[in-house]
Amino acid sequence: MEGLAMLRQLIGQLQELLELYGSHPSSLVLPSPSLSPLPHPLHLLQPLPPPPPPLLSQFHQHQQQQQQQQHHSWCVLNVDDGSTDDYYSLIMAAGKSGNFKMLEPCKPPHAKKPRKERTRGKSSGTTNTAEIMEQQIWKDFPEDLFEAVIARLPIATFFRFRSVCRKWNSLLDSQSFSQHCAQVPQGNPWFYTITHENVNSGAIYDPSSKKWHHPTISSLPNKMIVLPVASAGGLVCFLDIGHRNFYVCNPLTQSFKELPARSVKVWSRVAVGMTLNGNSTCGGYKILWVGCDGEFEVYDSLKNSWTRPGHMPLSIKLPLSLNFRSQAVSIDGTLYFMRSDPEGIVSYDMVNGVWKQYIIPAPLHLTDHTLAECGGRIMLVGLLTKNAATCVCIWELQKMTLLWKEVDRMPNIWCLEFYGKHVRMTCLGNRGLLMLSLRSRQMNRLVTYDVSNREWLKVPGCVVPRGRKRQWIACGTAFHPCLTAIA
Repeated sequence: MEGLAMLRQLIGQLQELLELYGSHPSSLVLPSPSLSPLPHPLHLLQPLPPPPPPLLSQFHQHQQQQQQQQHHSWCVLNVDDGSTDDYYSLIMAAGKSGNFKMLEPCKPPHAKKPRKERTRGKSSGTTNTAEIMEQQIWKDFPEDLFEAVIARLPIATFFRFRSVCRKWNSLLDSQSFSQHCAQVPQGNPWFYTITHENVNSGAIYDPSSKKWHHPTISSLPNKMIVLPVASAGGLVCFLDIGHRNFYVCNPLTQSFKELPARSVKVWSRVAVGMTLNGNSTCGGYKILWVGCDGEFEVYDSLKNSWTRPGHMPLSIKLPLSLNFRSQAVSIDGTLYFMRSDPEGIVSYDMVNGVWKQYIIPAPLHLTDHTLAECGGRIMLVGLLTKNAATCVCIWELQKMTLLWKEVDRMPNIWCLEFYGKHVRMTCLGNRGLLMLSLRSRQMNRLVTYDVSNREWLKVPGCVVPRGRKRQWIACGTAFHPCLTAIA
């Protein structure tokens, strides 16, 4: 009974307070369960000083204006309904928790939007802003800078951008775009290779992204095997396995050309080299083939014909005994070929048409060696085998003494894998960045060697699209990717 009397006293004081501030005279206003924390109700038991009469009248007018302008939802608790014990327990619980507040409008809780809707709203606003910004940027972007910027994009990125519009797709035929591409410094070469399992289609390795690409050159003949034998200016020279027909192609743009038949019929194996007439294919290119018997011819792309500029000088011993495992090296318009008897190098100046011979003894215990080039220097790479140990070594030709000097070798921890195995090596690219194929019955490894930085890296296995088996690389050549090279 004492609690009920206290409750009635509290409700009476609350009703007086409500009547004083112009609220409902006969109801108790309680908050919805979802409202914010409220002050302790016992604070309301303290007597409040009456406001001054002028201020009170102004306050009543202000309250009436607010009630007319705003319609709040109230939770009204009628003391006459229900049990007084329920209301008493409700008020006491609210007082203990501090969550009871008077005269507070019922505000609905903030509905938390799902993450997808919040993300969609942000992304849509960002996208619209980005689209407007991009339109303004491209609208005011000078057109003469388009080609200069696109020419400096990575090759793989350019092929994705070709689908943007017809204008960008037609850049390959633009003369000004070719000039911009010629001004871009050449990066690392790519490697065009042929696999044992699929000799009629090539696989291209991009060392910058460490990815294999599998283009289809539809113009190459399907009924015969053609192998990459040389390259220059982004073009790759192919020769059929019968050593009869030559083809030139840009693997990136599919620009293709079948060379006319040779005037000299040579059915034996030949070595092939390729050079540019200038800094790009716009000035044309030349291809040289030479046989062990001393026969040779030069193809000029500007004349589209084969010519025989002279004869092999008598000072050069015949037969040449060419090392066909070694590709030719091109330095400043001169081609260098490796020979085995006598050991050394023969060179041909493509501009002046002069043959030269250099007797250079090979290092001991050397096998599968091939020429390479880096910054105008002639290099030699090969397998050095002694007893059961095998290692890949790099030599540089000393111009004063005409001797090979070892400059680097493969890390010993890698060479341990070769111990006791009959390893064969094929050099797939010999221009600054070398790609080496090392294989035996139990092993198939691909590595690259950066001559300038002396860095060895492993190459991921070549797997055909939608396949799982690693392909065995048969042969290949290095080429500098060029979008504007025309066969």
